[in-house]
Amino acid sequence: MVRMSSRRSWAVGLLSASVVAGVVLVLVGTAAGDQQPEDVRALSDKLDDPEVIAQGRSLFERACVSCHGDGGQGSDFGPSLLSDGATGADFMLRTGRMPLASPVPQAPSKPQAFSDEETDALVAYVADLAEDRALPVVEAAAGDLVLGGELFRANCAPCHNASAIGGALSFGQHAPSLLEVPGQQIGEAMRFGPGEMPVFGEDVFSDHEMNSIVRYVDYLKDPDDPGGLSLGRIGPVTEGFAAWIIGMAALLIGIRWVTAKLWQRRTEETEVGV
Repeated sequence: MVRMSSRRSWAVGLLSASVVAGVVLVLVGTAAGDQQPEDVRALSDKLDDPEVIAQGRSLFERACVSCHGDGGQGSDFGPSLLSDGATGADFMLRTGRMPLASPVPQAPSKPQAFSDEETDALVAYVADLAEDRALPVVEAAAGDLVLGGELFRANCAPCHNASAIGGALSFGQHAPSLLEVPGQQIGEAMRFGPGEMPVFGEDVFSDHEMNSIVRYVDYLKDPDDPGGLSLGRIGPVTEGFAAWIIGMAALLIGIRWVTAKLWQRRTEETEVGV
């Protein structure tokens, strides 16, 4: 009984630790870079501030010029920034795709390298270089969930998967999962078109359609699961694996229980015979 109680305590402790770790990861993952509409409007208001632009120039000369050139015109190590504008700079910096330690075919998403104030300054400087200060303001609550689902399945799901978990592309690249990406960055990616992603400008998707797509992606982050556990929402692979694991576990427990009973009965019969 002492051994069984110890095992149960160990299992409960492990489960509790897993739950706590999961909650912490969720909180940390959703907090980073989550801009609100008022934050974006505040940034837009200071993109033409000479002091902010000067601060951005200083940061650019220290951290970006070696790859992107003195005036952001690009070099052998990095592309030109003169067509990126505020949207491209804000997306690349807040998703941690810039700066890069070394050139790679596809910049990975990482924690934001600069503070929000420094990022704002860099965005202002790049916007000044490109003479493009336009920033999309994503307001998912103003979107239409049904319309967003239709547009997402028609235009985004072929690369990002119907459940927004991402997928493989050609030449070793991939469409990233959108389940941890804040809505503002999703909207910026649509307008900017990083990497292999097409540019979905206002002539393709209106602001309402952009907001609708972001609202649908937000729904996919925490959808209703009327059938029970989601199991990753990737279909029969995980469902079959879970069924196999549960079935085998039940079978092994049953075998253990039956053999224990038989062994106990045989022991009792032996003792009676003696």
